[in-house]
Amino acid sequence: MKSYFQEKKVIIGYNLQFFAGNDDGGEKTEKPTERKRQKAREEGQVAKSIEITTALIFIFMFSALKIFAPYMYDKMQKVFKYIYSKCELATNEITINFILDITKYTLTSIVEILLPFFAIVVSVGLIGNFLQVGWKPSAKPMKPKFNKLSPVQGIKRLFSLRSLMELLKALLKISIIIAIVYSSIKGKEGFILLVYDLSLIDAFKLMTNIALDIGIKVGAFYIIVALIDYIYQRYSLEKKLKMSKQEVKQEYKESEGNPEIKSKIRQKMREASMKRMMQDLPNADVIITNPTHFAVAIKYDGDNSLAPVVIAKGVDILAAKIKSVAIDNDIEIVENKPLARTLYYTVDIGNEIPPELYQTVAEVLAFVYNLKKNKES
Repeated sequence: MKSYFQEKKVIIGYNLQFFAGNDDGGEKTEKPTERKRQKAREEGQVAKSIEITTALIFIFMFSALKIFAPYMYDKMQKVFKYIYSKCELATNEITINFILDITKYTLTSIVEILLPFFAIVVSVGLIGNFLQVGWKPSAKPMKPKFNKLSPVQGIKRLFSLRSLMELLKALLKISIIIAIVYSSIKGKEGFILLVYDLSLIDAFKLMTNIALDIGIKVGAFYIIVALIDYIYQRYSLEKKLKMSKQEVKQEYKESEGNPEIKSKIRQKMREASMKRMMQDLPNADVIITNPTHFAVAIKYDGDNSLAPVVIAKGVDILAAKIKSVAIDNDIEIVENKPLARTLYYTVDIGNEIPPELYQTVAEVLAFVYNLKKNKES
């Protein structure tokens, strides 16, 4: 005997859309368009590596340390001399003015010592960014985005794969920098321990040389990191900006207009032009034909134009229609194959004929006018 569960059939409805991707435009396989790149740039989305700026700052800072070392030593020596001279002149009671004078002079000297380095950091930072992305400042990245204030989104970003990779990258860099510093001072322990036995200038020079050696090595390491990171940033941005075929079509429609609508507009314009042409056709003086393929309607009004004007033209079916209207309105049809072809290909509707055709068209018109006179008489 079959069990209850074996006899029952369970039907579960499902929607195949649940298995589809979130991207309504399909797979992003197309390269980003120039408009997409421009829009991303305006929003601050550019391929930029902070490591390049960091590498340049390291190199220039420690190079400046080598250049400005005598200047720094001189300023610090003056600060010590000033403080010692003030202390010698001070009485047993230290006044507020005494403390303010020493503090003011010391802070001013520190600013003067650090000012060149501050200027280098700012300049190199601007140059490093300019070399990577050029000059096009944008305020959009600074606009507040309320989704970034969401605690849930913040936790997601904190524990995302990207955050984990950035943490690992930072730890790796710190480890390598520690190894560089250790290798730079290894073997120089004896010199460092002798600092107390050296004069102030010699001790300062020794520490400056060690710092410069460390800085150059760290800077060289950061250049390698910066190049790798910049290549990755370009790849990452290119991948992020990729578009689906549907997005490319949609952007084309937005920028160039819907092709179907443009086609309908052109069709309406052709129909309107055709309608005007057929309305003006009964006013023609003569129809010049191929005779079977081309037909061109000419009208000459000396009061409104200097030369005869092409008011209608057509080929094949339209040419036959033009000749039919001409017959209905008793307009002369003259066969002149070279002239018909030349007028059709060189003169637009509503334009006067060129000077090189004056003689030929004048002969045709003279022939037509004579026919009309003969008919009237």
